[in-house]
Amino acid sequence: MTMDVVKLREFYSSRLGGVARRLINRGIQKRWQGGRDQRVLGLGYPTPYLGLFRDNCERCIAFMPAAQGVLKWPTARATLSTLVDERALPLPDAAVDRILMVHALEMSDDPEALLREVWRVLAPSGRLLAVVPNRRGVWARIDATPFGHGRPYSRSQISDLLRRTWFTPVGWSEALFVPPLQQGWLMRSAPAWERIGGATSLPLAGVHVVEATKQVVRPLPAKRERIRLIPSLEPSLVPSPMQADDPDLPARPR
Repeated sequence: MTMDVVKLREFYSSRLGGVARRLINRGIQKRWQGGRDQRVLGLGYPTPYLGLFRDNCERCIAFMPAAQGVLKWPTARATLSTLVDERALPLPDAAVDRILMVHALEMSDDPEALLREVWRVLAPSGRLLAVVPNRRGVWARIDATPFGHGRPYSRSQISDLLRRTWFTPVGWSEALFVPPLQQGWLMRSAPAWERIGGATSLPLAGVHVVEATKQVVRPLPAKRERIRLIPSLEPSLVPSPMQADDPDLPARPR
């Protein structure tokens, strides 16, 4: 249920999209400070948020799924974005230090396969940061924004998904407490909504911002030893010599 890249660009070009970008950027900065001398990968449609790292990190690239489409990024510099198959990322093992996923998990047809591929390309000491729509939030119920498309997650659901794919959640924050409406006064009051929502731990945030680490020693499924069952044979009595010589004698019971 992937959203087209043109519609994603249109959303972030709107006033509501600009507010969403600023608020989510604050949630990302709470979890990740800096990123100097690190290799950063953005996956999904991460370009509105990669500006936090592009000028400080060693390298910063954006991968966009083939079903979604790709746009040139950055617009005024050499291209750092490319179209990829999300189940076969064109990187060697342990190639990046940080991975930022935005509009990725909820849009993927197979999120477990996607996360296992992310596990492969992430360095052993690397960090994953995923921005995921909250199924209890208002943003997931309105399809006028990208957060209303695909599959939203509760906190327990995203935790289970990460653990099944060899990640350990280590930190949480929320963003987008403001309702997704275009009224000017509501947009101007968005920072106050975020402060109140964050201070009171309201469960109605639009997105989860979850940080996870890579489990270097991943669990292996237990294999049961196959036991070959041999059917038992019923004992058969051997006739005595007398029975063999005299056929008129009754046979011994078996």
